[in-house]
Amino acid sequence: MISALVTMILGAVQLLLGIGTPGKFPPPLDAKEEHAAFLAKMQGDEGAREKLILHNLRLVAHIVRKYYGTAKNAEDLVSIGTIGLVKAVDSFNPTNGAKFATYAAKCIQNEILMHFRAQKKLSLEVSINETIDVDRDGNPLTYMDIIATDENMEEEIDQNIKSARVRRLVDTVLDPREREIVTLRYGLTGETPLTQREVATRLGISRSYVSRIEKSALDTLREYCKDT
Repeated sequence: MISALVTMILGAVQLLLGIGTPGKFPPPLDAKEEHAAFLAKMQGDEGAREKLILHNLRLVAHIVRKYYGTAKNAEDLVSIGTIGLVKAVDSFNPTNGAKFATYAAKCIQNEILMHFRAQKKLSLEVSINETIDVDRDGNPLTYMDIIATDENMEEEIDQNIKSARVRRLVDTVLDPREREIVTLRYGLTGETPLTQREVATRLGISRSYVSRIEKSALDTLREYCKDT
């Protein structure tokens, strides 16, 4: 049974890689069919479980396309998102009145964010011996060489490394709205930083909403920076 499910998911991932061709996806179930499938799944019907997974795969594709469409590891995110979908199918209770699509979308997003969190320490590692340039004789120049040359630059180099880490965190652990607001507020793309009111005007939202999102985003970044 497990091997059959793995085979099904691998096939589904291959199907999802044709993200630009929605016609290849199994059509979504209507509300009555979906409810009946969940009731059957709760009675141990493995076929109903697989049916629910397959007919909700387009939701994984939608989330990856919408939020991570430019990511270099989009194929990996499709696989990871599919795991989140399976977890959603296995844990959803159809009797609580919630809409499955909403519940599943959250599970898919959580699975992808968990992946980013698991990778964060590896992705944020910066070696003091990393080559960053070459000298006039063509010899490699490292962070250590610069620090040894001028002790007053040590603090600046450390700050640059920390800034690079924060930028990576902004790209990986914040959701799209948080990332957009933080980028505008602090000029992370090289533009002039904007005030909360200017951000609110540009995005067509309230200043208080900008403030709440910014605070939440900064709290998240501080949490991830504590161990770095």
